[in-house]
Formats: sequence, C-alpha cells, structure tokens
Amino acid sequence: MARDNPHDGHRARLRRRFLEQGLDGFDDHQVLELLLTYAIPRSDTNPVAHALMRRFGTLSAVLEADPRDLATVEGMGENAAAFLSLLPQATRRYFLDRVRQERPRLDDPDKGTRYLMALMAGRSEEVFYILCLDTQCRVIYPALVSEGTVKEAHVHPRHVVQEALAHKAAAVILAHNHPSGALKPSLQDHQITRVLVQAFEPLDIKVLDHIIIAGEESYSFAREGVLPRGSTA
Repeated sequence: MARDNPHDGHRARLRRRFLEQGLDGFDDHQVLELLLTYAIPRSDTNPVAHALMRRFGTLSAVLEADPRDLATVEGMGENAAAFLSLLPQATRRYFLDRVRQERPRLDDPDKGTRYLMALMAGRSEEVFYILCLDTQCRVIYPALVSEGTVKEAHVHPRHVVQEALAHKAAAVILAHNHPSGALKPSLQDHQITRVLVQAFEPLDIKVLDHIIIAGEESYSFAREGVLPRGSTA
C-alpha cells in the first residue's frame, strides 16, 4: 500500500492560509513554497524555495529568471521552472487585458505610462515597442519591434515605419524599458528618437512621445520637453 505524502498537511495549511488571508502575511520564500506545491507534487517545497532565494536573491528575480537556470536548482526540474516563468508573463497579460478593455485615449504621458507598465511588466530583457494609435489616440496595435539593447543597429527605422503603415496608424508612441532600473535616457535613446521622428514626418504620422519604463518609474520625452519636432529638431 502506498504511503501517504507526509507533506500533504503542510501544503493544505499553506493553501488554507492563502485562501483565508491572501499573500500579504507571507514571506517571499513562503510565496515560492506555496507556488511550488502546484508544480512539485510529492516533495517538501520549503527547501527548494529557500534554495531559489539563495541563488537569485529576491522573489522578483526568481520569477524573472531564465527557466533553464531555474531548472538547475536542486529539487526544481523543467516543469516547475516553466510554471514559475509563466507567472510574470500571465500577470503581464492580465494587466494589459484590463487596460485594453478600458480602451483609454493615450493623449497624455500618464495614460501612456499606465498602458506601457502593463505591457512591460515582468520583462527582464530590454524591449522596444511602437504603439500604433488611431485618430482618437486609442491603441490599434502594440508592435514589438526589437528585443535587446536599444541602438540604431537593433531598432531599424524602416521596420518601425512599416509597422505604423501596416496598422494604418494616425499617430504613434515610441516606448522601451530599462530592466536595470536606470531611468535617464541614454545618448542612443535620444538618437533613435530623433531618427524616428524625422522618418515619420513626411508620412504625416505624429510621434506623440517616447516613454521609458524602469520598474515602477517612467520617463516621458514629451513631459520633459525633449521630444524632437521633425525637421526643426
């Protein structure tokens, strides 16, 4: 006869505590411990959670880690690694869907920032988006045009313009993130902004802003008064 799992009682207590109190009273390693009970069926997830925290340092770093790195931690494996890696992406989809349902007009930097924070939540890599907008400044399509360091070699103006034309954009917002947390735009950020504003000028497509997302903070070229203005920039 198969023996009962000696950890079932602890798992049940963790889940009951969450259902009754939510996660606010959990330590970070306990959050991981609870999550792993759904991915590791018959093991004590407490030491695995502690091992993940020792390896990566913070809860957010664990969830944003490469699943191949997660899988190498003792007690994890591919299934548990895939499960943890899914969470920030599912969260991003959730927040983005909430924003999309509202169909906001992104006609000021604060509204654009709210949309973009949802779009970029949990990303550990640098990404560059162009938000294609209609005449009411509502999003037609958020086009991902680059992943990696934002430089002219990686963000090709021709590709950006093609996305805007393909989606019949009346205006666009440029956007990228700084996973490092540094908020100030780089020289390359200013250069690519100037190039793209000039590329859109003869097409009568207005660049409304270039917004940088760095964690919970943002930098808006329009708000700071540094957005180039076509041939007059």
